[in-house]
Amino acid sequence: MDVSIVVPLFNEDESLPELCSWITRVVTESNISYEVLLIDDGSTDDSWKVIESIAAENNAFKGIRFRRNYGKSAALNEGFKAAEGDVVITMDADMQDSPDEIPALRKMIIEDGYDMVSGWKKIRYDNTLTKNIPSKLFNAVARKSSGIQLNDFNCGLKAYSNSVVKCIEVYGEMHRYIPILAKWSGFRKIGEKIVEHRPRKYGVTKFGWQRFINGFLDLGTIMFLGKFSKRPMQLFGLLGTLFFLTGFISSIYLVIEKFIAIDFALTNRPAFYIALTTMVIGMQLFLAGFIAELVARNASERNVYLIEKKLGIKS
Repeated sequence: MDVSIVVPLFNEDESLPELCSWITRVVTESNISYEVLLIDDGSTDDSWKVIESIAAENNAFKGIRFRRNYGKSAALNEGFKAAEGDVVITMDADMQDSPDEIPALRKMIIEDGYDMVSGWKKIRYDNTLTKNIPSKLFNAVARKSSGIQLNDFNCGLKAYSNSVVKCIEVYGEMHRYIPILAKWSGFRKIGEKIVEHRPRKYGVTKFGWQRFINGFLDLGTIMFLGKFSKRPMQLFGLLGTLFFLTGFISSIYLVIEKFIAIDFALTNRPAFYIALTTMVIGMQLFLAGFIAELVARNASERNVYLIEKKLGIKS
């Protein structure tokens, strides 16, 4: 199979028929063998009924349904596990991503040798204040932190070689950082393509301002996991040692000062309790790093994630 198209969706019953018809037309004209995986992330409208209807008419369309809303990352992760195509392309279901980009994205993977290609919505139709400015700030921080020179990390329109999606695990809110996950899994050739961003035709956006706060928190998480998940002692051990030595040296200083100037009670000095607390924190950090090191070295799988129940459709 040439292409697997993974479409996570939540309450998109209005856009699905037009989107699926558009995808079918594009891949048929390009003579591409394909499957489309529609991941219903706990929709409360008629999205699942629409998926059933589409799959009954065309067996290239398949559905995966979550019993409740788990988020885009969980939807993509299930889609990646089910994808069988040589190239895997993801796109949003709101029709702001254009299926006309599919042949060019596939070409960059197959012919140009990219492991992954991320779309760049250079011209956007979103509100500048609430989306464009925070998005530019977020992308700048992600670019600086990861060393990956992409302009739009969070673009839903991306293409991957099949080996990439089978080697990464997307969980929590990590769908924003798939390029970083791919890089840390050993895939270095990551490209970017300017893609069309279309005005929203149906429904409303499903993401609020919380996504920006969560985005930066998740960036911190993924940077930590990427650098220290296999060697946690290097972080916790270093911090623990610094805290312990700081507290220990402070305690020694206070004890010497007590012997030199015996006119004060050591336990009346706030610095004494601060020093003891710092030593305790240091020991706790060191022990945390030691335990984390044991877990990391003995775990058969270093990243644990939930597998959602899949409800397949047969035509």
